[in-house]
Amino acid sequence: MRSVDYNQWHLPVLLNEVIEHLSIRPDGLYIDLTVGGGGHSAKILQKLGSGGRLLAADRDPEALAVSSERLKCIETKAAFDVVEAKFSEFPSWLDQEDYGRVDGLLADLGVSSYQLDAVERGFSYLNDGPLDMRMNPSQKESAADLIANLRESDLIALLRLYGEEQYAYSIAKSIVAKRDKAPITTTGELADIVAHAVPSHARREGNPARKTFQAVRMAVNHEQEELSHLLQALPDVMAPKGRVAIISFHSLEDRMVKQAMKRWESPCNCPRDFPVCVCGKKPLGKCITSKPIIAGEAECEGNRRARSAKLRVFEFGEVEEV
Repeated sequence: MRSVDYNQWHLPVLLNEVIEHLSIRPDGLYIDLTVGGGGHSAKILQKLGSGGRLLAADRDPEALAVSSERLKCIETKAAFDVVEAKFSEFPSWLDQEDYGRVDGLLADLGVSSYQLDAVERGFSYLNDGPLDMRMNPSQKESAADLIANLRESDLIALLRLYGEEQYAYSIAKSIVAKRDKAPITTTGELADIVAHAVPSHARREGNPARKTFQAVRMAVNHEQEELSHLLQALPDVMAPKGRVAIISFHSLEDRMVKQAMKRWESPCNCPRDFPVCVCGKKPLGKCITSKPIIAGEAECEGNRRARSAKLRVFEFGEVEEV
């Protein structure tokens, strides 16, 4: 067995917390929809035994290649398979007989360390590379295409919504002014435009391009729409007592997850002044985490990308009345 440090590719966030809250059954069916470097999946597979199955999916073909090799190194009696797919394609690739039988599902909404560090992928504002940001390189529209084609008003709205950027107006105007002269094609160009568009004190508070890059990446990969589809699809595939664990890194995503779990727990849509429920909608399960789980100090020191991670867990199944 060859020795490979896969954590050099991507260090999994909240690993112990995820494994604990998935409450893994050795003979269960588990799905990792964002396998990345395979850190979470490898740990799940180690806990599965004969009759257990793991389905590991990702939209990034490079991630799947790496994680597949990693999972092959795990000594286990369980079966596993890898699937190239994005959230909006789930659960179409799942076997029909597995609907309602998924015991645990994980979605880590963050960008992998490899994607951020690989200059040619164009995710990072720290290194100069092609302005790409596509999680799947076969996707047609890149970040450069998005920047070139968005109207100024839409660009402002994008930076405010996905980046929560207070200087969205001046950044968008600077981007439009630059692209009118020549196409913006590299991460270095975009980072430089942002740096010159914000006040000097903003440049002293950290890299000013962080929020712009986050917003553009989320838009390029349609991350909000993908997550929305996933949250709608999940109730149809989960087994009784099956658990969903979702790690988010952005307040908008965390809010979407929180609201979805709240709807699953309390689906009744009767007017508040009704004395009893007449809509007939029953709870789909219960939230295991009343508040999001965050990384501890030690993990944050060893992995700075864990600082903004929030884990929420929901258990499907009939809720006992008190």
